[in-house]
Amino acid sequence: MAAARACLVALAVAAALFLEGTAAAGNAGAAPLKQRRRQLLRQRQSPDGDLIDCVHISNQPAFDHPFLKNHTIQMRPAYHPEGLYDESKVASQQQTQTITQMWHQNGKCPEDTIPIRRTKKEDVLRASSVRRYGKKRHRSTPNPMSVDPDMLNESGHQHAIAYVEGDKYYGAKATINVWQPKIEQANEFSLSQLWILGGSFGQDLNSIEAGWQVSPDLYGDNNTRLFTYWTSDAYQATGCYNLLCSGFIQINNQIAMGASIFPISNYGGSQYDINILVWKDPKEGNWWLQFGDNYVLGYWPSFLFSYLTDSASMIEWGGEVVNSEPDGSHTSTQMGSGHFPEEGFGKASYFKNIQVVDSSNNIKAPRGVGTFTEQSNCYDVQNGNNGDWGTYFYYGGPGKNSNCP
Repeated sequence: MAAARACLVALAVAAALFLEGTAAAGNAGAAPLKQRRRQLLRQRQSPDGDLIDCVHISNQPAFDHPFLKNHTIQMRPAYHPEGLYDESKVASQQQTQTITQMWHQNGKCPEDTIPIRRTKKEDVLRASSVRRYGKKRHRSTPNPMSVDPDMLNESGHQHAIAYVEGDKYYGAKATINVWQPKIEQANEFSLSQLWILGGSFGQDLNSIEAGWQVSPDLYGDNNTRLFTYWTSDAYQATGCYNLLCSGFIQINNQIAMGASIFPISNYGGSQYDINILVWKDPKEGNWWLQFGDNYVLGYWPSFLFSYLTDSASMIEWGGEVVNSEPDGSHTSTQMGSGHFPEEGFGKASYFKNIQVVDSSNNIKAPRGVGTFTEQSNCYDVQNGNNGDWGTYFYYGGPGKNSNCP
């Protein structure tokens, strides 16, 4: 057993050293030693300690995928959704501020390159195995249709979400309040995101995800970071976070997946939020990602998926944490701001202007929005609607408390 463990550690170190020597991580979960070296054109040192490598767009990890060897990069979507919500026309008294990424303080990447957060050997060594590096656990997607206590304990993931189902969906959008929740255990995380889902909640689930997260296990710190995720088999073998495997094709030279975003909201003080939009291009069929109002980041080719090749059957928005039950009690890892929804603006975290894209490529308010949480005394969700915020909800909580032992 000890010999096997030593062998695994040696393999992890070798893989990580290779990754650190490249301009960016390739498919670290699958076969890191087979990845070709990436052409490093420029490097940026972020104030938070990250190294951001500017890699030529044609040398990014996506093209390690066998089906993308001769792929022609689509440099812009053929269509944006019709009727994108124009927040500049809304005169709200609850104003929020502009968010950027920390590494921008030391410059940006030149044209024809993309920024990639460099994977270090310490990052890989923190993972349970080289194969699982950069991957979520199986059964980590919230299933509002079933609350099975055995499954809750088995997966360790808890959620507070809003969702829609019962139609065909071709995208989703949200404005997400940004916080820095406290994490109790290094192997836990807290995130706020949207899910584009297809298939069942069994072995064939397709999911596209984007938002912000705090994950000491993945990044080695407690910074709030922009992230994406995808899977076509319920988090088993396919997919990964950010650009840690082949799949997502990035076209933007200004925003780095997995990099820190700042500033973050303060309890009772300034509030900050980000806009996330994911939609299916009706002409090419690829799923596109937009950050903010101006940054089209790239796309997931439709062939990566089975059900999502056509459309999504459910959209979810909200928070997720890992509850590892330290010492047999509920974790004190926070979701959102770490405060319950009833505290309201400036204290509780929110999603506002949540929208869906329909079969005619129109973006519109969702109908029949439901809410779901496994344990409302630990993390809760409350939704509403008004003229300024459209369809919105507050969500989150402190985790362990007198009512959540």
